[in-house]
Amino acid sequence: MHRLVALALILLVVVGGGAAVAGAGAWLVVADPLEPAAAIVVFGGHVPFRAMEAAALYRERWAPEIWLTRGVSPAEEAALARLGIEMVKEEAYNRQVLERLGVPPSAILVLPDRVRNTLEEVRSVQTALQRRGGQRVIIVTSKAHTRRVRAVWGAAVGGSPRAAVRYAREDPYDPRHWWRHTRDALDVTREVLGLLNVWAGFPVQPDRR
Repeated sequence: MHRLVALALILLVVVGGGAAVAGAGAWLVVADPLEPAAAIVVFGGHVPFRAMEAAALYRERWAPEIWLTRGVSPAEEAALARLGIEMVKEEAYNRQVLERLGVPPSAILVLPDRVRNTLEEVRSVQTALQRRGGQRVIIVTSKAHTRRVRAVWGAAVGGSPRAAVRYAREDPYDPRHWWRHTRDALDVTREVLGLLNVWAGFPVQPDRR
């Protein structure tokens, strides 16, 4: 893991020098303007912050529905099953968060596709929009993940249908001092490498979101 951090730092230095390293955390964070949409989509990960943000946007009436993606954890799920333990799915936690924050169950949709990574999440949302006739969604993810989500959507979907990418405001990620915390440093590493993969045309098949 430390090798990945070192590789990302080297790449940043090569591209833009020390200033790029310092500013990388903030550069990863983007937020598109909000417009009324067919749905607010909660991408997997970072429970409960993304669902909390989706609930806030729903209360502001930016969309009539909230869609949840369904992750895949086959190895962990199989291991727990052998122990007689049922694995609680991430989308179940997100549903509980949404309902606790006032989103009615009828407004929550769990997308049917099992997804392993951001690219598959984007394609699942695209399919749902095609089936339901929507032209725009609002995607909620974590701060550091926003630029990559935007890039993946552009590469996989293009400009139609459209996606406004937003971050969870309660996400504890510190974009200005990301190197001070292990989790933030790993987030920046993963996102920089992920963006390189997107720009190169996905030569490496992602296996996580």
